[in-house]
Amino acid sequence: MKSGCVGAGLAFFCVLPAIRGAEVPSKRIRIGVMGTSRNSSGGDGRGTELAVGFASLPGVEVAYVCDVDERNVPKAIESVVTKAKQAKAPTGVRDFRRILEDKSVDVLIIATPDHWHAPAAILGCSAGKHVYVEKPCSHNAHEGELLVAAARKHQRLVQHGTQRRSWPALREAAEKLRSGAIGRVLFAKCLYFGPRPSIGRGKVVAAPAWLDYELWQGPAPERPYRDNLVHYNWHWFWHWGTGELGNNAVHFLDVCRWMLDLDYPLSVNSSGGKYRFPEDDQETPDTNIASFDFGSTTVTWEQRSWAPRIDQDSKADILFYGENGVLTITGSGYAIHDLKGNKVEERSADGGNQRHLQNLIDGIRNGTRLNAPIEDGAKSSLLCHLGNIAWRIGHTIHADSKTGKIVSDKAAQALWKRDYRKGWEPKV
Repeated sequence: MKSGCVGAGLAFFCVLPAIRGAEVPSKRIRIGVMGTSRNSSGGDGRGTELAVGFASLPGVEVAYVCDVDERNVPKAIESVVTKAKQAKAPTGVRDFRRILEDKSVDVLIIATPDHWHAPAAILGCSAGKHVYVEKPCSHNAHEGELLVAAARKHQRLVQHGTQRRSWPALREAAEKLRSGAIGRVLFAKCLYFGPRPSIGRGKVVAAPAWLDYELWQGPAPERPYRDNLVHYNWHWFWHWGTGELGNNAVHFLDVCRWMLDLDYPLSVNSSGGKYRFPEDDQETPDTNIASFDFGSTTVTWEQRSWAPRIDQDSKADILFYGENGVLTITGSGYAIHDLKGNKVEERSADGGNQRHLQNLIDGIRNGTRLNAPIEDGAKSSLLCHLGNIAWRIGHTIHADSKTGKIVSDKAAQALWKRDYRKGWEPKV
């Protein structure tokens, strides 16, 4: 099989070969899920939700569930069996390399902390697995380049976990924008509000017996275990996470890129700070406004990660401002207003997360085009990385609109990639 790809860095057009059903190792598509931590209320976390979701699709079997926290594995197995009604219980493992070694497994699902996303996905591609990787697809910009290259080299399908691209109402909204429903779009705004508590001041202690902390760290350079790190607060440390930009903005910025057919910005600035709990360990901003100038359109991200949405806040998550009107995205629905504020059209709908999972399965079986191929996932994740870099160095950064590369800025370029723990460096 051949694939046609041209260009450099992240800026290339790549047509992966169609993966037909006859090429699938088995008629039943077998999946391994990496990362099954529980949510804050003790229910299924994102990885287990994906396991249940995939297991619920016709002709799909979750063969493995994997987690470095031994407490999570039996609960994930139980959810797959009871909620998805899968007759055969998945095998529980601690080390995801067990999944890679099993040639009967067709797909690796990755729902780990950010620092594992790209390294695990690259290993999955090299082991001949198709991949579903949660957002952001990378911990840093360079990893996005490597992951796209790995998918191309090994001719694997890699679906990014920006599932809004598969939601029916939002796909309809995208067509409305492209057909000129509000005229030329000059500005788009993304908003996020979340009442996050303080993460406190952690203490260096021995890692708990139920956690394989060495494997949890994986590709990240080793650091002592802290008692306020696992399983969620890692988001707010640069060593493992990507802050609220990588945690939530990637969804909204991806919608803007997709609906407006945008690739790379000309410049990025990011202001704000860590204001609400200045004495705790969080390193990333809790209050942030990031702006991405694409030349003819500007897209902004505004977050307040310490208080809920109130009546004075916009009810919409994303607002597109055009010459002739405004299109707003609220949840999984949309509305269109004219410039006088009159509602022209509205559609409320449930999401479509299962459609996103089915889209990957259809891609494997039938060669169906992915809704969120890794080329797009890497570009949307790059916006988040550029926003974080601009905030960390404290000034506007400029990028090459054809490649996304930072231009003439040593301080910013120094944050394009990271160091790795010896033996875990991602390679293509």
